Amino acid sequence: MPAIRRWRSRLDNQEREHQEWRDSREVVSFDDEPLVLVDHEDREVGFLDKASAHVGKGTLHRAFSIFVFNAKGELLMQQRAPGKRLWPGFWSNTCCSHPRRGETIDNAIHRRLSEELGLQCGLDYLFKFEYQAQFDADGAEHELCWVYAGRSDDAPTVNVNEISGLRYIAPDALDAEMAANPGTFTPWFKMEWERIRRDHAHVFAPRSAG
Repeated sequence: MPAIRRWRSRLDNQEREHQEWRDSREVVSFDDEPLVLVDHEDREVGFLDKASAHVGKGTLHRAFSIFVFNAKGELLMQQRAPGKRLWPGFWSNTCCSHPRRGETIDNAIHRRLSEELGLQCGLDYLFKFEYQAQFDADGAEHELCWVYAGRSDDAPTVNVNEISGLRYIAPDALDAEMAANPGTFTPWFKMEWERIRRDHAHVFAPRSAG
């Protein structure tokens, strides 16, 4: 496996591999939070609680995905917490979630990045797309997802209710791992990464100091 910089939460207070990482236990996800239902053109058509929106084949709702890269152009990836209803333990992009009823996308992306990772950085809109992915007979994602990218070299404060592991990985190493172990990554992340690689490579170009 390619060399990667890793951090995993230690819920039993054992020594961490990287002491610079900090953690938080704030509860930031709720089954009854109202999500924004949309049509295929991303027009609002109603609202539905998060739990119900992911039942069966899922009800189309607005979502977002965030990709944060460091100065080297490495992607900060998260491993989803084991308590997640959908795709627990899978590797995914830096952060993903939903705007709530009455909340703008711009507010939602910065709120969630802070809630999950304690990070604040500029985020640029890349594209949006619709997808449906079935996890099991009882649950799925069906989202119209807005995708953003940003840069940060700050150390995260990891919300252990949302995230069980973090790592930085270079784009070429990520491509190799995806090819070797595609079943360990969330479906939306794989779709988004393919398009970022193809159309938005500038977002992970290494940046020189100063």
